[in-house]
Amino acid sequence: MNIQATAKRAMRDAFGETLVTLGGENSDIVVLTADLAEAIRLDAFATAFPERFIQMGISEADMMGTAAGLALAGKIPIATTFAIFATSLGNQPIRVSIGYNKANAKICTSHGGVTVGPDGATHQAFEDVALMRMIPGMTVILPADANEAAAATRAIVEHDGPVYMRLGRIPTPVFSHPDQGFRIDEAPILRDGRDVAICAMGIMVSMALEAADELASEHGVEATVVNVHTIKPLDKGTVTDAARRCGCVVTAEEHSVLGGLGGAISEVLGATHPVPVERVGVADTFGESGEPDEILEAYGLTSAAIVASALQAVGRKR
Repeated sequence: MNIQATAKRAMRDAFGETLVTLGGENSDIVVLTADLAEAIRLDAFATAFPERFIQMGISEADMMGTAAGLALAGKIPIATTFAIFATSLGNQPIRVSIGYNKANAKICTSHGGVTVGPDGATHQAFEDVALMRMIPGMTVILPADANEAAAATRAIVEHDGPVYMRLGRIPTPVFSHPDQGFRIDEAPILRDGRDVAICAMGIMVSMALEAADELASEHGVEATVVNVHTIKPLDKGTVTDAARRCGCVVTAEEHSVLGGLGGAISEVLGATHPVPVERVGVADTFGESGEPDEILEAYGLTSAAIVASALQAVGRKR
């Protein structure tokens, strides 16, 4: 797959468009935001359904509590903000009001990871997936591109139970089909190979496909690429089977290497089929300001880093 030849689009754009469509189909959908309507592309929904759009102001904890109440009253609330604000300022009501009550609330965030760019460390969420996957009953989803973001938005509305979904800020390669479905309990295999399994999430999936092309053409290494768009519940069967067939695994995430995708897959394989695992992600550190591409390079979130880790994993296997 020549991922560089595809168009780019921001996931948040697809999310906003899909919400308008879903709002016309289901009158129970209510959208809330913490003063970030434009940033998360909610203006069209607010115009189309003003009676079902709630501007909460800069009050994330109140928004999560309100979302819980709406869910328990039979509505389908979609609470939106930046990933860092949802999982830090809104963590307590997410845990108690939404999680503990199994409330059917959807927490949809943008600006996760390093690609918020110049906003810097205060706005970069490296730990959000780890925090959300620790909440019992919480489903955690990171779409890989704009088409998948649209499909995932529809899937989480149809899903009964609390969901945390992280979307990207910047335009990223679109490689999936525009009419694809989305199964919450499935990790699709995008490429087959028998030498190394690359398990990636979010924007790192397109980089994993690039890395697989380079591994094959430059190093004679054939990689399986798994799109782990749902971190919880993790598709343990697909992950274990890929590890068994390939004998080693690389994980790639725009998140800390602690507690996210690398941690989740290591937990599964430690119990089912131990193999060498190399993790590509953010080290135990805070972020910094810079343009998104500069920050991705500085933190080693690149296809080149995935290639290097894959070769290291294959070497450990041998």
